[in-house]
Amino acid sequence: MKYSFLAIITVFFMSCSNDSEKLIDYSAQNEAEIQAYIAENDLDAQRTSSGLYYVINEEGTGKRPTATSVITVSYKGYYTDKTVFDPGSTTGVTFNLQQVIKGWIEGIPFFKEGGNGILLIPAHLAYGSKDYQKVPGGSVLIFEIKLLAVEFSATNDAQIVKYISDNQLNATKTESGLYYVIDEAGTGKQPTSTSNVTVAYKGYFTNKTVFDPGSTTGISLNLQQVIKGWTEGIPYFKEGGSGKLLIPATLGYGSYNNNSIPGGSVLIFDVKLILVN
Repeated sequence: MKYSFLAIITVFFMSCSNDSEKLIDYSAQNEAEIQAYIAENDLDAQRTSSGLYYVINEEGTGKRPTATSVITVSYKGYYTDKTVFDPGSTTGVTFNLQQVIKGWIEGIPFFKEGGNGILLIPAHLAYGSKDYQKVPGGSVLIFEIKLLAVEFSATNDAQIVKYISDNQLNATKTESGLYYVIDEAGTGKQPTSTSNVTVAYKGYFTNKTVFDPGSTTGISLNLQQVIKGWTEGIPYFKEGGSGKLLIPATLGYGSYNNNSIPGGSVLIFDVKLILVN
């Protein structure tokens, strides 16, 4: 999916609203066209109050996105006559749902990670009554979609599992998706998620490229001032304890680049808890 194609461009819609040409309401025509397509193709489709239709072939078993999630999806787009207007991607593209047409913002959250199906989108939830690039005004758009990942969680989890296997680690996974390895539990005080701590650490990616050499002597910080993976993970250790935190992007820096860290990155930290202050 090309951002220049499916992305909602505010300037474009503003220019349409200022156009002297009368806008056409295709709602009734689109509704009839979608219903005919559903009947002809024997689809088990559901209609929402907005006029969107969706077909769930497989709901999926992973995380469900919201209307503001960053997702990775494979897809193909075509008209009701089955002419393809966008061949899409079989391997998946990543974007925030707030960057795409309304039919996707509403429709994609009906699926969980691993789910697949069809979105049948009337013009008022897509590009409206005006021609947009190669899409004629008033067009019903149909998308075959497969939701591959939400907030990189499925992709990240696979990367972490592979790293654990490749390096023969004895790791424990938490409900949040964090993995931790305790080499030494420690014998001193155990911090909480709001503690001030002194920690020696080093940070690197799954390919072992170091993004933060950290400190061997330790830095002092409050666990409310760091990424979620640290807030959750450091309290698994007591003073003197050491091990690893393997942190998915949802508990790290999310979907956006942060200095030398690309969006969606799994972060690994070697940590030693020196002191609970």
